[in-house]
Amino acid sequence: MKKNEKITIYQVLPRLFGNDNTKTVFNGSIAENGCGKLSAFTEKALKEIKGMGFNHIWYTGLLEHATQTDYSNFNIQKDHAAIVKGKAGSPYAIKDYYDIAPDLAENVSNRMNEFEELVKRTHKAGLKVIIDFVPNHVAREYHSDAKPNDIVDLGASDDNKTTFSSNNNFYYIPGQIFNPDFNLETPEGIYSESPAKVTGNDCFSANPNQNDWYETIKLNYGVDYLNGGQTHFSPTPDTWKKMLDILLFWTNKKIDGFRCDMAEMVPVEFWAWAIPQVKQKNPDILFIAEVYNPQQYRNFIHHGKFDYLYDKVGLYDTLRAVITGNQSAKAITNCWQSVDDIQSHMLNFLENHDEQRIASDFFVKNPQKALPALVVSATMNQNPFLLYFGQELGEPGMDKEGFSGLDGRTTIFDYWSVSSIRNWRNNGNFTEEKLSDEQKTLRQCYLKVLQLCNKSKAIREGKFYDLMYVNSYSEHFNADKQFAYMRYVEGELLLIVANFDENDANINVFLPTHVFDYFGLDENKIGQGKDLLTNEKLSGELKKESSYPIHIKSHNAVIIKFSIKK
Repeated sequence: MKKNEKITIYQVLPRLFGNDNTKTVFNGSIAENGCGKLSAFTEKALKEIKGMGFNHIWYTGLLEHATQTDYSNFNIQKDHAAIVKGKAGSPYAIKDYYDIAPDLAENVSNRMNEFEELVKRTHKAGLKVIIDFVPNHVAREYHSDAKPNDIVDLGASDDNKTTFSSNNNFYYIPGQIFNPDFNLETPEGIYSESPAKVTGNDCFSANPNQNDWYETIKLNYGVDYLNGGQTHFSPTPDTWKKMLDILLFWTNKKIDGFRCDMAEMVPVEFWAWAIPQVKQKNPDILFIAEVYNPQQYRNFIHHGKFDYLYDKVGLYDTLRAVITGNQSAKAITNCWQSVDDIQSHMLNFLENHDEQRIASDFFVKNPQKALPALVVSATMNQNPFLLYFGQELGEPGMDKEGFSGLDGRTTIFDYWSVSSIRNWRNNGNFTEEKLSDEQKTLRQCYLKVLQLCNKSKAIREGKFYDLMYVNSYSEHFNADKQFAYMRYVEGELLLIVANFDENDANINVFLPTHVFDYFGLDENKIGQGKDLLTNEKLSGELKKESSYPIHIKSHNAVIIKFSIKK
């Protein structure tokens, strides 16, 4: 990462990004629906993504995972369809940690070389590469065909006659067969597993249901869950060593970061042991944790050594509630206050593969209504901001693709083509001619905000000042619908106000003396303001203990930059 660079991440599923098929069918096979390839990320594509304002790209679903597509002709073990979710399979049911998903290759036999070329192209475009690391669970039929010769496969040396052993990679249920409470029979027969292994979401039963992560088995990091969670971390558990080797394997492939799936389901002691060893190989490599328990945030940062954590149950959940009118904008203040000491370690987002699309019927339908939240999420602080591909086009995620069903999410389980992305890609030309007027307008709004993340020094590295405490009870400011704050770095001052209201607003933002003292500003040296989102010059003056008048359109925001005289 460049010094003083604000991290902006473009999350994308290669399986979907490059698929131009316009005639997809429900629950279709790869032959019927097609599949995007790594080759779709051409120099032109990566240049476009970089130009949008991103400096990192998270290629989601690269590692080889269980699938209903048969690649046995390429010496890849076939998966039993009964324990694969969807025709394509979940990217989070890894079946070979040392390989790339064959679906993504133009030439299956050359898939690792194609990945290595992708990394080179990405770096050449000025983007850094983030990939998934899925440490808590693997596919039920995990088997590495591509592991180095000196590596013993996960589970290969386990004693499956005992429930727990710190030398085992998996947990077992001796004397019982895997027997979920739904039908496992397929045309190829019934899936058989004896003794049953423990399911990935800590389901210590041989009878998981369809809401369990039944397609996965949990990895054993030395925690004896059935005996009060007793830990056996010395000597170093075998799983620790094998997972560290996997991290080092991909680090040696020149990737720049790992997004660690369900990181808090793995003991923090493992991360504290593994991450520093990986950073000895590459001090700049990033570790991003998917975590949902705020009580563990500081533990995973200070002890576990993570660089960044999902700010999901704080900022994301709050902004979603504000957008939908279920919470006051005042609640945003509580978000940053709750993580103020670790704010620089939080990753902000409004969409990802787990969450419902903003434009879906399950969220707010009209993506324009999320623009004030976009501005807040992207500009309130220095920490990273992540965007999910298609978000900037108002992708609704309202396709009924197959296993995924109609749920307001873009499927991670099925072969599919995303129309908004397909139209923007336009056969690799990346033009706007196939986009609707609404999509063009929305996309330009997103690009302005994304590009400001690093063009504006105040957003990139400036101090933050929340103005809500002095405006919450003003008759000229609706604190339930507007959120106001300032950002400052020497030579650049910003006043940012987000309007979550369905109506245009004429407001007055009160400026206390303390904000001038906090930033070390002389009010007499502050010039006129200009809205960076519209380039409109404004006539008001910033003065101590006075109000600044602003007009904001409905579901919109202003980012007003003030010149500072020397």
